[in-house]
Amino acid sequence: MSRMARAWTRLGPEFLPFADAASAELPLGRLLRLSLFQVSVGMGSVLLIGTLNRVMIVELGVAAWLVASMVSLPLLFAPVRALIGHRSDNHCSALGWRRVPYIWMGTLLQFGGLAIMPFALILLSGDSNAPPVVAHGAAAAAFLLVGAGLHTTQTVGLALATDLAPPDAQPRVVALLSLMLLLGMVVSAVGFGALLQHFSQIRLIQVIQGAALATMLLNGIALWKQESRNPNGTRHGRPQPGFLESWRRLRGEGRWARRLTAIGLGSAAFSMQDILLEPYGGQILGLSVAATTTLTALFAGGGIAGFGMAARGLGHGMDAHRLAGFGALAGALGFAGVIFAAPLDSPVAFGIGTVVIGLGSGLFTVGTLTACMELARTGQAGLALGAWGAVQASCAGGAIAAGGLLRDIVSDLAMRGAFGGALTGAATGYGAVYLLEIVLLFVTIAVIGPLVRVGAPRPASPLGLAGSPS
Repeated sequence: MSRMARAWTRLGPEFLPFADAASAELPLGRLLRLSLFQVSVGMGSVLLIGTLNRVMIVELGVAAWLVASMVSLPLLFAPVRALIGHRSDNHCSALGWRRVPYIWMGTLLQFGGLAIMPFALILLSGDSNAPPVVAHGAAAAAFLLVGAGLHTTQTVGLALATDLAPPDAQPRVVALLSLMLLLGMVVSAVGFGALLQHFSQIRLIQVIQGAALATMLLNGIALWKQESRNPNGTRHGRPQPGFLESWRRLRGEGRWARRLTAIGLGSAAFSMQDILLEPYGGQILGLSVAATTTLTALFAGGGIAGFGMAARGLGHGMDAHRLAGFGALAGALGFAGVIFAAPLDSPVAFGIGTVVIGLGSGLFTVGTLTACMELARTGQAGLALGAWGAVQASCAGGAIAAGGLLRDIVSDLAMRGAFGGALTGAATGYGAVYLLEIVLLFVTIAVIGPLVRVGAPRPASPLGLAGSPS
């Protein structure tokens, strides 16, 4: 054992792309503890989009249109993320905290929504004497509370991480936080599936309220002794810029309209397939339920590889916009592989394409988020990251809905022979969506190209990728 331990200590930091996110200002233990807020966000996202989506339609017998409406309600808060970030930048507090009150408020909103959600869902299923308007209102309130909490917690949590991490370590911190979000989603999906394997309404109540308690615990641990108190910086009566004034100052830092356009296009391109990959594998390639379920693991594996590559590249001075462009290119190649899997009848090509899509998504996410962090003025991290989150979440949510609608329309036209006899198969609708995603990704590359820094890369840490003492 001692020989193995010595071998691990000799392992260079270049082989540990996430361990080197630590710095003297933000040690690894403190950083990992802070990243727990991303785990709770991932858990809440999976519960809303995945687990409850299926439970409401299959086990509770709720109409699909009503389920889609409820699940989409949290997106109403996505555009407000920029305002939330701005408010956390300029919060007035006698206690001297800027970020903590907003993260805690987001946690309470998540907890409150999850606490009432199972009972609202039971009302929604018709298993009560309450009129439908009561059931619809209760379910809408629960989903809105959880959505508001998720957006608030993630926006301000990322801003707090930006405040705590030194500039040279921020790209690797972004990669680690993105990894923790993905791990939270994967672990939660597996856990919820196992706990609800033998479904009952009592078990549903236990699982959702257990998630509410876990949210409080994870976020409470994440916040403990993270933000230093600065009563002078949050005192009442100090000059505070308005939202529009702050936005004008931020836009003076760079070409934010082009940057946010690229973020929106890329996010939409990577998100259209979210609800289509598994049906594509089952309907077109004839894969079993177990086989299509592994797609989540393949996509996650590609994403983890993308986060690691992003941390390594950015740590060596690679331009963040260039990295995002490479992610968009990788995504286009991945979607091409998925399209060709149908005529080749190749599950292997489908699996490889899914991994490459995950890889490209990871590179694009870390690249664009890092670019926004780097260009934020001192004291404007919340506004910059809120703008990124608002555009990313809004465009991704709209693209998911548009992808499903486009597939249905094109498939219906294809089955009627509108595109000729060669395109009457069910694969035509899916292929149209994937082809549109490829087009959007190439448009994203064109938009992001002028933002790429020309010349020498920004200097890496003098300590190499680690950026801090061991």
